[in-house]
Amino acid sequence: MACRSQLFPVSTALARKLHGFGLVRTVSVFAVTWVILISFLHATLNLHWLPTLTQPKAFKIGFLPVTCHLTCPVTDFINRQLNGSSYFEPLRFQGFPELKEAFLAGDTQGTFILAPLAMKLREDGVPIKIVYLGHRDGTAMVVHKDSNIHRIEDLVGKTIAIPNRFSNQWLLVFKALRDHLIDPKSVKIVEMPPPDMPAALYSHAVDAITSGEPFMGQAEMDGYGRVLYLTKDIWPNFISCVLAVNGRVIKEQRSRVQELVDGIAKSGKWLDHSMDHRMEAAEFVGKLYYHQNPQLLQFVLISRRTG
Repeated sequence: MACRSQLFPVSTALARKLHGFGLVRTVSVFAVTWVILISFLHATLNLHWLPTLTQPKAFKIGFLPVTCHLTCPVTDFINRQLNGSSYFEPLRFQGFPELKEAFLAGDTQGTFILAPLAMKLREDGVPIKIVYLGHRDGTAMVVHKDSNIHRIEDLVGKTIAIPNRFSNQWLLVFKALRDHLIDPKSVKIVEMPPPDMPAALYSHAVDAITSGEPFMGQAEMDGYGRVLYLTKDIWPNFISCVLAVNGRVIKEQRSRVQELVDGIAKSGKWLDHSMDHRMEAAEFVGKLYYHQNPQLLQFVLISRRTG
């Protein structure tokens, strides 16, 4: 009995110590949990972390720095100005081969692309679908101002640079030659990225160049290029580029694709509303997206009235 009475107080003291330790641990865990909760709420409400974790990634849309694709950067810019962010990410490419390969590799979910090239990809089994017609009458053929090329017939035996063998420009060249009873084999066609064309014409590496603007306008604006014909002279209301999206993306995220199309359409209407809107677009697109002199875009949008 004596032994048991001596052990009892010891057990009570130990229990009190253990109870105190457990209380401290409980309070510590509660404090840490509270800090984590407050931090999470702050990140969600003020830093907007939650949407990044729960919402799908923004679409990546390929485009070239040409006026045919102008609605792509315009839509992105307007979204960011109004909402602070955009539901798609525009990716700039220098040529159609790179733009096409990025789409085939899945690096982009949608792309602005030449209409014939999109149809060729579809024919080859690529799950690509045209969701919007982007542009009309958006190109020209330019020759050196000192050349002896003044008529379509003068192109015989000359070298013409086009963006791609599936490009609108090749169809237009083909039609222009056939309309004038000229065998298309009587000219030499070379493929070339549009940004390289003005320099090639300036150095007389080629006799004529044709692609989307503003590269044709650049040769004209810099004083060594002369317009031989505009698209509307050969094929009025010709559809230039289109917006195409991966078919799987359309099935899985139809509402987001519709949002993209609606935004592109609204941007097109905004651009067509007035020349002031076009000049404003040339300013921010040239500086922020195309990395071109805004005056070049303004020159093209005024002189060509492309749309």
